[in-house]
Amino acid sequence: MATYSISVRLRRTTVEERYVSVPVTDAMMRTQPDDDGAYHLDGEKVLAAAVELGQDDTGWLPEDRQITVHPFQKSPHDA
Repeated sequence: MATYSISVRLRRTTVEERYVSVPVTDAMMRTQPDDDGAYHLDGEKVLAAAVELGQDDTGWLPEDRQITVHPFQKSPHDA
């Protein structure tokens, strides 16, 4: 008896984590003082700098991995 198979496209997502140290410099501060006259860190600038520091592959640790059915099914490239 002949056997058959069906190709199912899967997706594997790996989540990694890493800590980076963002230097606190004048570039990380808000340009305008608050009402009390104090200058504070600009959270958006800090996070943007953190993402830039995390661009290299060094120091990343696996956190989670999930395998799911790909939402778009199509023929394999070699079919």
